[in-house]
Amino acid sequence: MADSETMIEIQDLKKVFGKNVIFDHVNGMVKKGEVVCVIGPSGAGKSTFLRCLNLLEKPTSGKVLFEGTDLTSLDDKQVQQMRAKMGMVFQSFNLFPNMSVLENIELAPKKVRNESDEAAKKEGLALLDRVGMKSKADAYPLSLSGGQQQRVAIARSLAMKPEVMLFDEPTSALDPEMVGEVLKVMQELANEGMTMVVVTHEMGFAKNVADQIWFMADGGIIESGAPKDFFAHQKTKRAQEFMKKILDA
Repeated sequence: MADSETMIEIQDLKKVFGKNVIFDHVNGMVKKGEVVCVIGPSGAGKSTFLRCLNLLEKPTSGKVLFEGTDLTSLDDKQVQQMRAKMGMVFQSFNLFPNMSVLENIELAPKKVRNESDEAAKKEGLALLDRVGMKSKADAYPLSLSGGQQQRVAIARSLAMKPEVMLFDEPTSALDPEMVGEVLKVMQELANEGMTMVVVTHEMGFAKNVADQIWFMADGGIIESGAPKDFFAHQKTKRAQEFMKKILDA
């Protein structure tokens, strides 16, 4: 890890929908260059939690500090500015079908960062090369496989030069044989020192790439630690049950 600078600090975070408490008393810290994998059973609130980190979902209470600034205290315009520093990749690729792959990547840098056509194109092609998709620059999203679309979606997020990347189960909508190509790109990002928070069901990736595992269930993060410790021995009964189900599957 480059240094111990804290990128994201979560303080007593709570999210309620109606009478349904999704999670409560969630605390955690993500340091610069760290990869945190959030794992746990379906319905545990992992995706909602991730969306709270960049305020796509507004927390009911608690704080999310990004580089020391409490996002929950900002107005909409300020949140947008901070959000530009946090790339996000969703389960569904959310590419614009009427634009080519390259146009999808050029759009935000031109609109938000006011980059010239030439600069956006050069950067876009470099990013496509980085994710192994340069040959598809002029193709349209619907002509691509799911794995290819997700790699383009990652390149599009990187085009905004984010300081943190948030991944919401980026491989869950993919056919099994396409999962590896997306995880490979994510592993390369981790190797390059990108700070990442990843909600995932891919235990091999979590074990090999993460610096921290956050196990989320029953309304909170009930266990956290280094992958070697977590995968060797879960401290809580709930985590033991979860891992047993995964290993038995």
